[in-house]
Amino acid sequence: MHDVNEFWNWFSDNNERLTMLGDLDEKGQQSLLDELQERLEAYCEGLTYEMGEPTPSGRTLTFSAEGDMDLFRYVVELVDNAPDLDWWEFVAFKQPKGTDLKVTFDKYRFETKQMYFMQLESEEEPDILGIRVALPDPVADDDDQLVGVYVTLEAMIGEFDCSTLIGYLDTCAVPPEPFKAGFRPLDDFPEFVEWFKKQREK
Repeated sequence: MHDVNEFWNWFSDNNERLTMLGDLDEKGQQSLLDELQERLEAYCEGLTYEMGEPTPSGRTLTFSAEGDMDLFRYVVELVDNAPDLDWWEFVAFKQPKGTDLKVTFDKYRFETKQMYFMQLESEEEPDILGIRVALPDPVADDDDQLVGVYVTLEAMIGEFDCSTLIGYLDTCAVPPEPFKAGFRPLDDFPEFVEWFKKQREK
């Protein structure tokens, strides 16, 4: 476990197959992707990957710790030791996708245009971000919905910021007049996070 060279040696040995993944049949593709995940878990259990769609300049392979900060250093080590291979770009952590998103998680679909947020401040932990997200159709005490909201925030600002900044998250229904109640459109959240990081650095 944690032998980064073993993972990259396997990847380099299979670079041609991975690069030509689209030429394999469905069974062959799944088998190779399963093997990639197995090799990744052999390096560090708990890591996952996302493979981007091919473009004229190549393909992105993003490694994730799925928000587990104890594993962040292994993601960084993995990408820092990545070989220089044509066609591939290796990225640490899920990257921000911005605003106006539609995210599906379990049986839920989250549209950021229909959601709002407010900051929950804590005098005891001013460097930790507490967030309340207002939803059009909240379901009380539903952990899957709460996880889905977190996944939506992660998609907006990226895995690293989401994991290191947000210490508390809850949900509520969108009030009749959200702005008067102190909420902001959720699509303002990435801009707010950048502001929060600057305030924290002062």
